[in-house]
Amino acid sequence: MTVLRSTLDPAGADAVAAREAMLEALAGIGAETAKAVAGGGAQAVARHQARGKMTARERIELLLDLDAHFLELGALAGYGSPFAVGGSVVAGIGVVSGVECLIVANDPTVKGGASNPWSLRKTLRMHEIALRNRLPLIALVESGGADLPTQKDVFIPGGAVFRDLTRLSAAGIPTIALVFGNSTAGGAYLPGMSDHVVMIEKRSKVFLAGPPLVKAATGEESDDESLGGAEMHARVSGLADHFAIDEPDAIRIGRRIVARLNWHKDGPAPTPAQPPRFPAEDLLSIVPPGLKSPFDPREVIARIVDDSDFDEVKPLYGTSLVTGWARLHGYPVGILANAQGVLFSAEAQKAAQFIQLANRSHTPLLFLHNTTGYMVGKEYEQGGIIKHGAMMINAVSNSTVPHVSVLIGNSYGAGHYGMCGRAYDPRFVFAWPSARSAVMGAQQLADVTYLVSKASAMARGKPFDEDGAQVVRTMIEQQITAESMPLVLSGMVYDDGIIDPRDTRDVLGVALSAIHSAPVQGTDAFGVFRM
Repeated sequence: MTVLRSTLDPAGADAVAAREAMLEALAGIGAETAKAVAGGGAQAVARHQARGKMTARERIELLLDLDAHFLELGALAGYGSPFAVGGSVVAGIGVVSGVECLIVANDPTVKGGASNPWSLRKTLRMHEIALRNRLPLIALVESGGADLPTQKDVFIPGGAVFRDLTRLSAAGIPTIALVFGNSTAGGAYLPGMSDHVVMIEKRSKVFLAGPPLVKAATGEESDDESLGGAEMHARVSGLADHFAIDEPDAIRIGRRIVARLNWHKDGPAPTPAQPPRFPAEDLLSIVPPGLKSPFDPREVIARIVDDSDFDEVKPLYGTSLVTGWARLHGYPVGILANAQGVLFSAEAQKAAQFIQLANRSHTPLLFLHNTTGYMVGKEYEQGGIIKHGAMMINAVSNSTVPHVSVLIGNSYGAGHYGMCGRAYDPRFVFAWPSARSAVMGAQQLADVTYLVSKASAMARGKPFDEDGAQVVRTMIEQQITAESMPLVLSGMVYDDGIIDPRDTRDVLGVALSAIHSAPVQGTDAFGVFRM
């Protein structure tokens, strides 16, 4: 039997403490997520709706198939910045006319939907997801253009938005723009570079320069409608492919466009799925508070894979890394999960071989992070930890099967890289509220800084200020602790969202379904492995 067993006692003291800590963290994340859902706030939303307009989220809800899922991505972008949480953009994966699509909607209740550095970073990440997973892109457009006070952070990198649209189109991935309001200046190129464009009577305004700027530049008198209105673009310029009478009509037309795409998935279809044998509710009770003790990742795997069925590979070798095969919502996956945190030479070599096997069988890989990095010390350096860690990173870097990463616990140092961190282009990255990620643990980093400063003073023959060094040490530990928290990292769009552990299986199911919109193909071409 390959069905996993569980030793978790949900009523035990450790499990209860873990659950309480996780629920407390989820409450804090929920409060921040509520800010994103609120958009520009009650007053701004009321003003917007008084104009007869739907909010970005209402537009998405009407666009989606009845009772279809919507996996929101990057919901906490901009957290900790001067900008509204969410980055004035709502984005995610949803089903439209039976087709999984990547949807990006400007939130006009936040500074008129103006593009700021965080909305730009989020939008570019969404384009990357659409391109790599072969997802049709639907843009719900209503934006006043760039946030001018931050134009230096938006203008130059912002050109990639339009570049991406043309690359998606060139790759045969449909791009659809439903224009609900302003799309001005550089933003006019968003519908201009989309495959399908829908504009709304007396609502859509698409022009490179509005009437005041045209008058200032050329002396010409004009009005919004003749310069860039929907009827003009439908009758005269030809920019509009479809002319809608109101917002619901535009959404109806958008759904019909998707229905006529004749779209199909290029990846293999899933087999019938079976639920895990253990309840998802238990996932709240596995990770110890503060990550102060190890936990068995098999307890997580047993609650997310089909029938809790897991074929483990090399279970007696490199035991601080669990590797094996399973199915998740009917999709085959290879799983790499950290067990005891530290990666030794055996674990690195085990991972490299397993990644090669996954590529031979064209099987997507799921990385469950809880690592403090590769082992250090004279014995391990002499044993080849550098070349073995490099072997694992080489395999991850050159693997071509889709990767998905979930940061469950620690994800520090080069171990973060070896486990396919954000820089290694996983198709999706998600985090639990318990996740932590940095160059090393906060206490270790503070200790290193303290020891280096002390050694430097002694080497120069100068007195060492112990009290002052301890103050600095404490400040650094507090800083790194704060910076390694999932809210901060998610705010920087270093992941695609912080998820409730109980939702892990379904979130991964949507991600795997999206991944299989594109071909799933492994490789046998890797860099030189140092032996």
